[in-house]
Amino acid sequence: MPLSQTTPHSPRPDSLTRRSLLVSCTAAASLGFTSLPGSAREKDKAVVADDTIVIGQSAPFSGPSAQLGTEFNLGARTYFQMINEGGGIHGRKIELRAKDDVYDPQTTASNTAELLEQDHVVALFGYVGTSTTLAALPLAVAAQVPFFAPVTGAEALRQPLNRLVFNVRASYFDEAEYILDQLSVTGTKSIAVFHQNDAYGKAGLDAVTKAKAKRGLPIVATAMVERHSTDVGAAAKALQAARPDAVVLISSYVSSATLIKEMKKTGYTGQFVSVSFVGGKALADELGGAAAGVMISEVVPFPWGKASPLQNEYARAMQKAGVPGMSFGSMEGFLAAKTLVEGLRRTGRDLTRARLAAALETMGNWDAGGFTVSFTPDNHNGSRFVEMTMIGAGGHFVH
Repeated sequence: MPLSQTTPHSPRPDSLTRRSLLVSCTAAASLGFTSLPGSAREKDKAVVADDTIVIGQSAPFSGPSAQLGTEFNLGARTYFQMINEGGGIHGRKIELRAKDDVYDPQTTASNTAELLEQDHVVALFGYVGTSTTLAALPLAVAAQVPFFAPVTGAEALRQPLNRLVFNVRASYFDEAEYILDQLSVTGTKSIAVFHQNDAYGKAGLDAVTKAKAKRGLPIVATAMVERHSTDVGAAAKALQAARPDAVVLISSYVSSATLIKEMKKTGYTGQFVSVSFVGGKALADELGGAAAGVMISEVVPFPWGKASPLQNEYARAMQKAGVPGMSFGSMEGFLAAKTLVEGLRRTGRDLTRARLAAALETMGNWDAGGFTVSFTPDNHNGSRFVEMTMIGAGGHFVH
């Protein structure tokens, strides 16, 4: 059966309109939205009176990172539809309104202003990327709206504690620690880091640098690529020349795949391992026949597994919704949606942004079905779960 939630909207091509929106939302942030009609402060005083709970998402649904946003959104919509078919939350249906930001921070800010000012969302949800999330965060803070399950492991979303940000996934520090542990066990003596030249890439590089300091595992080379670029020739040569035992990838799936293919073509036989943000299925699809043996750290349970109630619930829901294929991205969206729904249930019928944030903080050691998520007033980092996967023959994953 088709999913009934709102289809992601593409960004307007009118760049002047977009810039105007960005200026207006920046001004709104500095004023705490108090100068805007239906301000956040006034909105939060009233309960959600109609029969719909509106959740807002800005993520890439087109461009070179589109698969990341599409997969997360699909998993989330599948879970929300399941809840709606069961009667919703306290008699209200959930509507996920999603806007395409093409993985561009300025567009993310414009989309966020619209979601807050026009759609009056109860929460912002499932933003994809570090730079994009950080562009939206000041607006969320000004509006005092919960910012839930951003798809980034950056420390800037974790330290210091922001009472509005709730992270479901593990941090890049958690992933880096696990990656280097795994590489050490296999006898790796040196590593190189390939990273995107933006907040995401720098956050990942910082995490690897911190993790390697504990192990005496030298980083023999680093190389960068610009966001949205596949110009990796110079990076491939520099990394190849350093002859590392393993290359840690902290970039998009398109640039990562291009680098892997280039280095393999010139004879590199070492290990490639990426952090989860790459999007495992997206990377496997992009690599095709060159995918076998690439390792990826993941922050959600194995989507094709059957060991936990969450994995089985996800598989049943995706099958019932008629969704072709499963992925780590849609599993993350499904888990994030399930966690948010629990917070909405705990909030009660008198739903406001502030009450939702307070209710989420009561979810200490909540069991999502064999996967624990924990939020308290002092800690909004819901999980530190990380496990390693590998792309096997035919693009199939093993763990």
